[in-house]
Amino acid sequence: MADPTGTLRSVRTTMLNMAYLESGPAGGPEVVLLHGFPYDVHTYDEVAPRLAAKGCRVIVPYLRGYGPTRFIDAAIPRSGEQAALGKDLIDLIEALDLKAPIVGGYDWGGRAACIAAALRPDRVKGLVTGGGYNMMADYDPKQLLPPLMHHLFWYQYYLHRPNAHEHLAAQRDEYCRYIWSSWSPTWHFDDATFAQTARSFANPDFVDVVVHSYRHRWALADGDPALAELARKAATRPSISVPTVALYGEAGALATAMAKDKSRFTGPWQFMSLPGIGHNIPQEAPAAMADAVLRLL
Repeated sequence: MADPTGTLRSVRTTMLNMAYLESGPAGGPEVVLLHGFPYDVHTYDEVAPRLAAKGCRVIVPYLRGYGPTRFIDAAIPRSGEQAALGKDLIDLIEALDLKAPIVGGYDWGGRAACIAAALRPDRVKGLVTGGGYNMMADYDPKQLLPPLMHHLFWYQYYLHRPNAHEHLAAQRDEYCRYIWSSWSPTWHFDDATFAQTARSFANPDFVDVVVHSYRHRWALADGDPALAELARKAATRPSISVPTVALYGEAGALATAMAKDKSRFTGPWQFMSLPGIGHNIPQEAPAAMADAVLRLL
């Protein structure tokens, strides 16, 4: 377990007062690292110091619904759709006037990073993506999924029930801890490590954002109308032209060979397979995550 790495700051974007940790020299090469669900900035506690020691300016934001990040207006939909995550990253880059950062992430953070890299290559220098290409097409009700996939999607179906908000609010720690264990079966984290991240789940918007995310992707909830155009572009699964390193954690329920697919990457592309590593790549294999960023520098 480590203390949060960096100085806690915040910046106002079009939708959020977005909290983030910053470390390293202000004039160094810029790197933005984004956590997934259900994790937080602590996933980079051992990655950020490695990069800062190499002279990088490292920004690690709390995603919408996590930690001290807050919406600027009660009227803004608490959307967890992929377009919202991508919009937040693009807004962060613009609000901080970052010139062309390397962006990296996995799960929700990887989805945001892929969207920014695909749709705003003018503002992104390179991409490190856990799990490979992370943008999703619109849900197709005619698609036939194998039974194994339905088994793996239990955590999404849990949130499709009418009482999902109440149950997640009451069981958020138990729900998230079980996900940690099942998605990263070789990562033996202790109670203190989980507890320091679980504080971020107390955010007043966490439940709404998470429930919306896993309902929206199955067409059970509408998207934010303000994000309709960005959502349309992301759902076409556009190609990514910026230099990319794709990371593949071989262990855990969510490991998929799709991470090895380079068909939607049209620029320089590298692949790193990580034996024995599960879903939470930066916290399980911090040296590999840092090395992937440094390759692009």
